[in-house]
Amino acid sequence: MADAPLFDSRDLRRVLGTFVTGVTVVTTTDDEGGFHGVTANSFSSVSLDPPLVLWSQAVKSHSHPAFFKAERFAVNILAEDQIELSKRFAKSSHEKFAGIEVDIGASGVPLLRDCSARLECRVVSRMPGGDHTIYVGKVVAIDRAERKPLVFGNGQYLLADLHDMADGALSPDRKQAQLAAMRLGARAIERLANQFDETMALAVWGTHGPTITHWAPASAPVSDALPVGLILPVTSTATGLAFAAHLSPDAVAQTGWPGEAAMTEEGDWEERLDEVRRLGLARQGLETFHRSETLINALSAPVRDASGQAVLALTAVGEASRFRADLDGVFARALRQSAEDLSRRLGYRSDNVREPAKRLELAAGA
Repeated sequence: MADAPLFDSRDLRRVLGTFVTGVTVVTTTDDEGGFHGVTANSFSSVSLDPPLVLWSQAVKSHSHPAFFKAERFAVNILAEDQIELSKRFAKSSHEKFAGIEVDIGASGVPLLRDCSARLECRVVSRMPGGDHTIYVGKVVAIDRAERKPLVFGNGQYLLADLHDMADGALSPDRKQAQLAAMRLGARAIERLANQFDETMALAVWGTHGPTITHWAPASAPVSDALPVGLILPVTSTATGLAFAAHLSPDAVAQTGWPGEAAMTEEGDWEERLDEVRRLGLARQGLETFHRSETLINALSAPVRDASGQAVLALTAVGEASRFRADLDGVFARALRQSAEDLSRRLGYRSDNVREPAKRLELAAGA
């Protein structure tokens, strides 16, 4: 007796969705010359010699009879700006080609324009595959454009880009490493904003202190104006505290922060920084958002490089009435984990780094 599966089809779909693929539209013609097309991410290379590819189609698909009888098909690999085309051919409709200009291949099969690549194929086998039919085709003609392909995974469209770690560790050149860190940080805040629907900011330590370089807004952001290049105070913002906890006192003092008055008003400075180091997070409640009267809470996690210095801060901001910025909530744990993952990718190892000196010598007149 065959082993009974320990999962249902929905669980399996979610697991298979973690395998990221490209997106294609497979096209063919029927006996009357009518065009048919279907969106598919089941496309795969089989062999280079002979040149074989495969794809599969659900037996219940409206166009399955046409594809099953056809001797030719074309695989149109969609480019990153062709999401609407993917959606159009994913739906059951007799009007899929309405209003679309196509090229006609050597065998009469329609070819979609502006794709990343196109392959014309002759069917060499059809095989049953459960609730799908698997088609293997011999490639007879190809063309390719210099356009990034559309990507799909976890039930959503994605962008293809070069991986910062494709050639191993980040560049030892400090400027190149900083640029790579910023790219990684921008992706991290976009993932968090998408997952939790919170407005996220990426900050670097600039000449004058924490500086916002990138925003990833929530569906209802804290403001319509999210300024890039915004310089934040050190002592009164979560972002500033996240940096100060992992920078040398001299680096902080050079920005003019924290002054004596700030240290007095804000309480024990070192105690606050120690808490950030211990928790891996900085919190600031009831701030007023930039040039507005909106009260916000903010939560920030420092990202550290191989030397242990904070090079980025991942910061979430939200209206105080709904974003509590709990230090031990689900979102806080995800934010801290993202920052720790980035720190490891930048070469940070806690056992190789000494914390910044805790005593801050104030510069004269500061």
